[in-house]
Amino acid sequence: MASLRIPRSRRSLLALGAAATLVGGAVAYKKVSGLRTTADGLEDVADVGGADNNLLGWGDLATPPPTVVATPDGAKLAVWEAGSGPLVVLPHCWGCSHAIWLPVARRLVESGHRVILYDQRGHGESTRGTAPLSIETLANDLAAVLKERQVKGAVLAGHSMGGMSIMSLATYRPEVLAISARALVLVATAAADMGTGALVAERFAAGLLASPAVSIALRSGAGHRFVRGVFGLDPVRAHMDLTRTLFAATSPRVRADLLTAMSTMNLLEGIATIAVPTTVLVGSRDHLTAPARAEQMVRAIPGSRLIMLAGRGHMLPLEDPDAVTEEIARAAKG
Repeated sequence: MASLRIPRSRRSLLALGAAATLVGGAVAYKKVSGLRTTADGLEDVADVGGADNNLLGWGDLATPPPTVVATPDGAKLAVWEAGSGPLVVLPHCWGCSHAIWLPVARRLVESGHRVILYDQRGHGESTRGTAPLSIETLANDLAAVLKERQVKGAVLAGHSMGGMSIMSLATYRPEVLAISARALVLVATAAADMGTGALVAERFAAGLLASPAVSIALRSGAGHRFVRGVFGLDPVRAHMDLTRTLFAATSPRVRADLLTAMSTMNLLEGIATIAVPTTVLVGSRDHLTAPARAEQMVRAIPGSRLIMLAGRGHMLPLEDPDAVTEEIARAAKG
C-alpha cells in the first residue's frame, strides 16, 4: 500500500480526516519498549528506536503511577512530573498521550528542568468526562492542571492540539495564562482556518474518524505506512509505529469530536493578547499544520518569533527532539 500523502499547504485538517479510514491518522498511544518512564525520571531508549521495533510493551522498566487531577465534569486527568529547576509544562497532540513528549522531556530533565506532562481528556490514562470535547474544554483542563500544581512562571510548550490548548488558554482563560506562563513554545500547531467550510464534508470526515475501521487499519501489518505523510524526510520506522499505535488506541468518538472542534476553531483574536515571549516551531514539510499556519500565528502574536526546521514534518517532538528542547530551554532562560 502506498504511503499516505497529506494534502499540501492550503488543504485542511479535514482532508486528513476524510482519508483516515484508509490511511489511519496522525498521532499516537503511549506503551512502547523504546520509550519509557521510570520512577527516577524520564528517558527514551535511542529516541524511540529500539532495535526490535517492538512498540507494544514497556520492557523491564515500570511506569510510575500518575497523580490525578479531577475536573468539575468528572474527567480524571493523569499527570506526571519529573526533575527540578525551571518548570516546563508539555500538553500533547490529537490522538496521542504524554508519551509523545518523552524524548524532549528526558532531555529537559537531564539539563536541569522540572517537567509536567499530562494526558488530555479521553487520551492515554485520562478519562473522558461529560464536558463537550471543545477547544475551550482543553483550555479548562490545562487550567485545572496548572492550578492543581500551583504553576507560576513556567514555559508552556504544546505540540499540535497541545499548542491549541495553550492558545485556547490565552483566549478563554487569560488570567490563568498571565499567572502561569513566562514564555510559550508552540510546536507544529495552528490557531485557525483548519476546516473546509463545507458542513457536509466536515460531517463526513468526523464520521469516518468515528469508525473503528481506522484503528483496524492502523493495527495492520502495514500500519506504519499509513502515517508516513505526517513525517518529514527519512522518518524512523519506530516513530511511525509509535504514531499509528497511539492513534489507533484513542477512542474513535474522541478522535471525531476533537476533529470537529479543531475544524471550527478561531483563536486569532485571543492570541493577539498574548504578552509573554512566544516561539513558534514548524517543520518545512509539515503538511498537517503547514508553515502558512505558523506564519499566521506569528503575525497575530505580538513579538513572536518563527523557527522553521528544514526537512521536518508534523511530529517534531519525535523527529527533532534536540531542536525542540533547545528552543524550550532558551525560553526557560528568558
